[in-house]
Amino acid sequence: MKKTFSILFFFTLLTISYLTINSCGSREDTVSCFPNTPINVTLNLNLAAYNNLNYVGGWIYVDEQQSGTRGLIVVRRSDAQFMVYDRNAPHICPDNDTTLEVKDNISIICPKDNAKWFLLTGQPSSGTNLPPKTYPYNYNSSSRILNIYY
Repeated sequence: MKKTFSILFFFTLLTISYLTINSCGSREDTVSCFPNTPINVTLNLNLAAYNNLNYVGGWIYVDEQQSGTRGLIVVRRSDAQFMVYDRNAPHICPDNDTTLEVKDNISIICPKDNAKWFLLTGQPSSGTNLPPKTYPYNYNSSSRILNIYY
C-alpha cells in the first residue's frame, strides 16, 4: 500500500510539474506559447503597395504567405534602417484580441489589455516590459528590395 501511494504521489507531482512548465498563464510562460513560424518575405519598395516604407516613420502591415501567424508590422526608422515586428503580442498567449495594431502612427497597442510600445523603437511604454518580437532583414538600397527572414 505504501509503495502504491509513493508511485501515485510521484506521478501526480510529475503531472503537476509538467502542466506548470508548459502552461501559458503568466508572462514568464509566454515564450513557450509564442508561435514559432518561419518568416520569408520580400518587399519591393518600388511598388505602390509599399510606398509608406519610402519615408522615415512610414509603416505597413504585411499579411502575405510566410509572414508569421498574424503578419508583421514593418516600420522605416531611417534611410537604411527598418524595424520588423511580429503582430503576436509578446507578453500574453495568442488569443482573439492579441494581434498588435498601430495606433496614431506613434505606437503599437495590444487590443486585449492596451499594452503599448513605441512604433519606431519597439520600446515598451505601458502594460509590459517585453518588447515585440523582431525579425532580421536585408535591405538593398540600390534596388530598394527588403528581405525579411527568420
